[in-house]
Order: sequence, then structure tokens, then C-alpha cells
Amino acid sequence: MANHPGKSSKTAGLPPGTLVHVGDKKLDKPRILVMDYDESHLEEKTVESADECFRFRDTPSVTWINVEGLHDIGLIEKLGTHFDLHPLILEDILNTSERPKMEDYEGTIFLLVKISAAGDGNHGDRIQQVSLILGRNFVLSFQEKDNGVFEALRERIRKGKGRIRKMGADYLAYAILDGIVDSYFSALERLGESVEGLEEQLVVDPRPETLRRIQSLRKEMLYLRKAVWPLREVVNALERLDTPLIQETTDIFLRDVYDHTVQIIDSVETSRDVLSGMVETYLSSVSNRMNEVMKVLTIIATIFIPLTFIAGIYGMNFASMPELQWRWGYPLIWVIMIAVAVIMIVYFKRKKWL
Repeated sequence: MANHPGKSSKTAGLPPGTLVHVGDKKLDKPRILVMDYDESHLEEKTVESADECFRFRDTPSVTWINVEGLHDIGLIEKLGTHFDLHPLILEDILNTSERPKMEDYEGTIFLLVKISAAGDGNHGDRIQQVSLILGRNFVLSFQEKDNGVFEALRERIRKGKGRIRKMGADYLAYAILDGIVDSYFSALERLGESVEGLEEQLVVDPRPETLRRIQSLRKEMLYLRKAVWPLREVVNALERLDTPLIQETTDIFLRDVYDHTVQIIDSVETSRDVLSGMVETYLSSVSNRMNEVMKVLTIIATIFIPLTFIAGIYGMNFASMPELQWRWGYPLIWVIMIAVAVIMIVYFKRKKWL
């Protein structure tokens, strides 16, 4: 999740509602996809300007306008003006460092959430911001870039599968929110596979690269946690909201989304505990390996202590040492030293020190 204090400082000192893009430019040109549908018809098109969206505002059918790319302030301001969006909504849409939240404005509901995008980018790129505006018969969504999460929903609308073409804009907003929550399950599955691979490596051959990978996964889990915990609050607030924009028939589906967010949070916390345990296991493995090395070196040093003592005595140049004149003195010293070493090794093995 892109939390950049330096970028947030762009808005410091500006009046509330001032439109400033805070974040990275992830697309060269914004892309606007419009889907207008009811039970009997579907119109889908990619438009070049905000003006082409205006005719869909007052249609009796459900309209979904999805904007990819947040750097074009003029485009977002024009859409906001035509759909009577509060300036503070537009300000939050453009600020990608905002915390997930839900706000009820007169005639519209604003949702700001984070979505887990697939891919091999860095942690910040995998967590992106999505803003949703629910109106009487329309839903506006704003993404930093296309991540493929909504494609399954678009296909359901195209084929008329399920109840989505029979329901209103509130159900469409639920379906989008459900797709966002489901994206976290995919992320957790991918991270779970990585954790399992690290557990095997940790037991067989722990290396410094293993610790770096564990720390990387812990950081990614932290990004997920910071995104999912506020998401639970958003879904809970939306479920409890008393508004004519959300029908009673949609409430039960929102409760299901809430249950999914709780399940994701439990999985994230469990994975974080597992990764913390893996760090302790790695440190214990390294410590045990060091202890084994030190034990071997200590045993070798212990064996050589008496041998060094014997060699030291007979290395002294005293003329009165009687053993120096013996014919078998040199071989005898060797026999004694070898015997001492063998006896010590046998003793260590019986004690299971070797």
C-alpha cells in the first residue's frame, strides 16, 4: 500500500477539496470503460472523454463507469461536476495514500478501499487504491490501473449470468466490493505457497537468503494487514448504513462480504504468526549449527590439551631428564599420546558428546 509521507505533503496547507494527484502515474493515458445494462439490454463501450459519459446519468438502466488512471485531474473533475460529487470525494479519489473508508453524502455513497493486484511488482504496486461511488442508478469506480480483478464481473454482466442484470446499482456495488475482497484470497493463496516452500527450506538448509525471503513475506503481510483491517470497517459501516440507495435484498450479500473480510484477517494474522515463528526457527537453526561447530572444535582442543602438556614437558632442554637417554623413550611417548587421544575419544562417544 503506497503510504508516502513525502507525497502526502503535496496537499499540506491547501484548502479542503483542492484537487491534487498524490501517487504514481501508472498509465500514460486514462481509460474509461462504460457498461449500461438492464435485464434485456447491454451497452458496453470504451469512451475517449468524460463528455461521452454524461448521457448515462439519468437513464433508468444501471450504469457502471470505470476509470483507469488517476493522474488526469481535469477528467475526474469533469465527471465529478456532472454527477454532483462532493469536492472532498474528488480529493480522496486523487490521493492514493488515503486510508480505506466509507462516507455517506447526500444522494451518493463513497467507498475508498485497497485492492490486491496480481503480479510480480513490489509490495506497493500489489496493493492499489479503488474508489467507488454509488448513486441512484449508477456506480463510478476509479482505479490506479487495470489489474484484471473486475474482468470476471464484466463477463457475468455480458453473459447475464446470475442475478446481476436483474438487480440495481447497489447490487453492482456489492459485486465490485466482493471482487475486491476475493482478490485477497488469491494473494493469500500465493503467499501461502511461498510460506510452505520456505518451511521446507528452513528445515533442510537454512541460509541467509531464506531469512531475507522471510522478511520480504512479513513485509508483504504487513501491507495486506494495513489494507484488510480498515476494509472490514468499511464493509461493516456499509452494511449498517440506513439509506434508500441500498435495498434490503442486498444487505444479506454485504454480510457475506463482511464474513469474508473477517476470514481474510484471520488468515493474515495466522500467516504473520507463522512467519514470526519461522524467524525464530531460523535463528535457532543457525545457533544450533554454531553450537555443533563449537562442540567439535572444543572436543578437538580438549584432546590436544594433554598431548600438548606431554609434548611441552619433553620439549624442555634439561640435561638431567632421565627419559631423554632411553632408547625407547621417543616411541613410548608416541604410544602414550595416541593412547590418551583414543581413550578420550572413546569416553566422549560413550557420553554421546560425539
